[in-house]
Amino acid sequence: MVTRSSVILTLTLSVGTVLTAAAQQPSIEQIGAAAQANLNALVNGSPTVVPRGATEATKGSPYADKRWLPARLRMSNNVPLAPVPLKYDVLNQRLLMRPVSRPNDSLQLDDRLLASFELEEPALNTAGTRRRVFRRFAEAPVPTQRGEYVEVLHEGKYVLLKRYAKVLRKADYQGAYSTDRRYDEIEDKPMYYLRHPNGSVVPVKLTLKAMQSAAPELSAALKAAPNASAAKSDAEWAAVLAAADK
Repeated sequence: MVTRSSVILTLTLSVGTVLTAAAQQPSIEQIGAAAQANLNALVNGSPTVVPRGATEATKGSPYADKRWLPARLRMSNNVPLAPVPLKYDVLNQRLLMRPVSRPNDSLQLDDRLLASFELEEPALNTAGTRRRVFRRFAEAPVPTQRGEYVEVLHEGKYVLLKRYAKVLRKADYQGAYSTDRRYDEIEDKPMYYLRHPNGSVVPVKLTLKAMQSAAPELSAALKAAPNASAAKSDAEWAAVLAAADK
């Protein structure tokens, strides 16, 4: 719920940015301080006031996940960057980061050179942290969506992708036919896609019948997979496909 303006700083990731990139890039674990220096070098924008909400609080969230989660960024030019807390603002199609050295600032990422990012959810049990991979929707059926990020829920011979989408419904309380809704509301409108081995993608719903129709080759394996007929959530369908698509 957002009720006030927030200050966003612009972060530039351009080809001309002064970064250290050797011919052979070591891993993030090896570079340590150098990766942090690269990340710090990207902060060179001016503060910008971004108005949020209306007179009443906005319901819903613009983010894929409201939490600041540790993230690893993978650049298309292989420049190493230190891990940093991140949020994916789906409504405004932007990434926000919070550098460890500036915990009170939200920095907007100029992500033109970003290929993918990986979020780490805190451990809920002995299984350890859960890693969530987001990458560009390069194979999107709609060309204008190919620069957006999709979450990879399952990756095998087939790939299950989740495209986050948000819709802002403005307050409606004026006029004879108004609904008397005095707040803005952000609605979730996610879509799921199944990527075939040949690279094509088709929209799909998270039901057994829809999955079997989208991937006839997996029909029998899907039906035999544990919990397939009752699966509803992202995690449940990731588990079903992991069992069926080996």
